[in-house]
Amino acid sequence: MNFKVSIITVAYNCQDTITDTILSVKSQQYKNIEHLIIDGASTDNTLQVVKNCSSNCIVYSEKDNGIYDAMNKGILLSAGDIVGILNADDFYADDQVIGDIVQLFEKNNNDAVYGDLIYVDSYDTNRITRTWKAGAFTKSNFLYGWMPPHPTFFVKKSVYLEFGLFNLSVYTAADYELMLRFLYKFNIKVAYLHKTLVKMRAGGVSNQSLKNRILANKGDRMAWKVNQLKPYWFTLFLKPFRKILQFI
Repeated sequence: MNFKVSIITVAYNCQDTITDTILSVKSQQYKNIEHLIIDGASTDNTLQVVKNCSSNCIVYSEKDNGIYDAMNKGILLSAGDIVGILNADDFYADDQVIGDIVQLFEKNNNDAVYGDLIYVDSYDTNRITRTWKAGAFTKSNFLYGWMPPHPTFFVKKSVYLEFGLFNLSVYTAADYELMLRFLYKFNIKVAYLHKTLVKMRAGGVSNQSLKNRILANKGDRMAWKVNQLKPYWFTLFLKPFRKILQFI
């Protein structure tokens, strides 16, 4: 089956980084791809940069209620069989990423596929600052603070339509809640691709300050609660600790 892949890029005032994002999608050897840019009404030159980079991107620009609201819009607007999310600070590690992802979907009729991610310096993207080796999935991993890197998480659109979109009530933990819901609660069929798929510029929103880290932890707790699931007492303490190990 020749799966169509929708890549959703949420953008807002990212004129300095979105070129790398677009070109990494454009360079993929697998060609049955649509690239949706969901822009939050940028006030810089983001839209002009997008226009200059590629005429193939499908662009929507309007105010939204944050990054996960924009992702939800992109998912609903997408026409692909498989949906991947690549933010405007991120780019694919090589030109075989989407082809390798599709091959794994086809091999075992998976509902989702994920892989590894590396963080790179914001200015020198050849300098690796942190490595996220996801490892193979077992359901109990979530109880020990595990989650896959969200930018590497590709999901069939039918899964979103059946089990829901991002939950905006859990703050910056919406990606964690969605993967917890899909993988742990509903047991969708997932495969791990042992390969670096995405390079991410360092500096996630949830880690930018102590206040944001506390808010993220609150969101993590809510992610279990809204799904009527119960973690171990130490689960959510281990989750940020796993990030520390990624620097080693």
